[in-house]
Amino acid sequence: MKRLASLLLALVVVAAPVQAKERRPNFLVIVADDLGYSDLGAFGGEIRTPNLDRLALAGIRLAGFHTAPTCSPTRSMLMSGTDNHLAGLGTMAELIRPNQKGQPGYEGYLRRDVATLAERLSDGGYRTLFSGKWHLGLTPEQDPHARGFQRSFALLQGGHNHFGTDVGTTATYTEQGKALTKLPAGFYSSDYFASRLIAFLGERPGKRASQPFFAYLAFTAPHWPLQAHADDIARYKGRYDAGFEVLRQQRLARQRELGILSADAAPHTPRNRDGSWDSLTAEQQRTAARNMEIYAAMVDRLDQNVGRVVEALRASGELDNTVIIFLADNGAEALDAETTGAEMLGRYLKDADNSFANRGTASSYVTYGAGWAQAATAPSWLTKGYQSEGGTRTVAFISGAGIPRRASAERQFLSVADIAPTLVELGGGNVRATEVGGRAVRPVTGRSWASWLRDPAARVYGAEDGVGGELFGSRAWRQGDWKLTDIGDGVWRLFNLASDPGETRDLSLAEPARRDAFAAAWDRYARDVGVVAPDAIPYRP
Repeated sequence: MKRLASLLLALVVVAAPVQAKERRPNFLVIVADDLGYSDLGAFGGEIRTPNLDRLALAGIRLAGFHTAPTCSPTRSMLMSGTDNHLAGLGTMAELIRPNQKGQPGYEGYLRRDVATLAERLSDGGYRTLFSGKWHLGLTPEQDPHARGFQRSFALLQGGHNHFGTDVGTTATYTEQGKALTKLPAGFYSSDYFASRLIAFLGERPGKRASQPFFAYLAFTAPHWPLQAHADDIARYKGRYDAGFEVLRQQRLARQRELGILSADAAPHTPRNRDGSWDSLTAEQQRTAARNMEIYAAMVDRLDQNVGRVVEALRASGELDNTVIIFLADNGAEALDAETTGAEMLGRYLKDADNSFANRGTASSYVTYGAGWAQAATAPSWLTKGYQSEGGTRTVAFISGAGIPRRASAERQFLSVADIAPTLVELGGGNVRATEVGGRAVRPVTGRSWASWLRDPAARVYGAEDGVGGELFGSRAWRQGDWKLTDIGDGVWRLFNLASDPGETRDLSLAEPARRDAFAAAWDRYARDVGVVAPDAIPYRP
């Protein structure tokens, strides 16, 4: 009997690692486009987001998660696990300045000398699936299908008409790398992106039935143009009539209740170029409130579609073995189509019907402006496009298989570049591999969260670890709780984010030695990654 017991124990010990290897986790990464930091209920918002809230509260809310200030640079970091300048998106392809053209790191697409997360996981035996916004290259060799995704449905550009009326004109859609000439009747971006991913998830013939998957769902909502289904818009009728300043205070109070924001933390004063809510005419207020209703409807619909994907995973039996990471790609968008965005969006506006009754339809083209955006980024400073916290600290969480539930939000600094090494390590791969798919690639520079997920006291970045950033001439150097920031006006400002997350107190004069040391560190970072400062600022909302 003793020998039998010993044999059984030995079999368990031997079988355990084999079973663990066979049951590697699935990964689902969901990206929302221009979603505000406090838009979700779990982060202080009033918009109906029960599916995302449920996932966030069952896992870890990442209150210190950071991205690049705009979409394609962030997506290059997500896919490559390294700095956007090294990945080829030193700036957005649409906004490359003349002095940046032809410079290394400013190709405007994801370079071949970086491996994508899909390529790394595919090499490790994962099924790789993509649906949504790509924005990392327009040519066939830059398509997601050519960069490691075995199944893909992609919008190649950075934005589109959410009802699909621009296919073949200003928007290019591909499936398996082949351009489509039409979209199905009833197309709406969030609905269709989710539907295609669900279909890909259901394709499990032969040996694929036992393969783990990496699925990447990249919504274009709630990026402009603000367009939504009428019944979703109707759900928010009158909800925002009190204005963006009231909404901002409501969300700040809710963040304090949820532990996202310390009770004594000072929020940054908004920059409202178009004036306070009370300074607007009754008609301007009515129109602004409608714009926010449409925006909320887009977020609502996004959440509904996340729920559809989750239910599909539950029905297939895969949900309990799936790690889910959700994030926004940058801070909320403050661009106003009729003022600060008129030059950039003029070609779309000239044919749009933006009458009050038509707003939110396929033939309208509206944004929601700085007032609502700064309600969404509160307590932070500014919005999308800036290296301030308002541009780079975004809503994010990790949940699902093996992820512990932590009641309090995690405030330590984390980067979008960390996602690739984290998933590669959790999937049993070699994070440090510099050869993928038979070609030499740059090393990953982001940090894996695997140790921190096991031990909440662990730090992903130590007090002496510095992280630099630059976009559109706006610069930042982050080290420990301290951050040096230039919003593009050439002035360095120094903040202690532990005591001042809103970046309200510039300590550059009180801490000149730290300021100068950080400025020198940023200069070294800029040389290392090849920053080419633009000869003119191409984008300022």
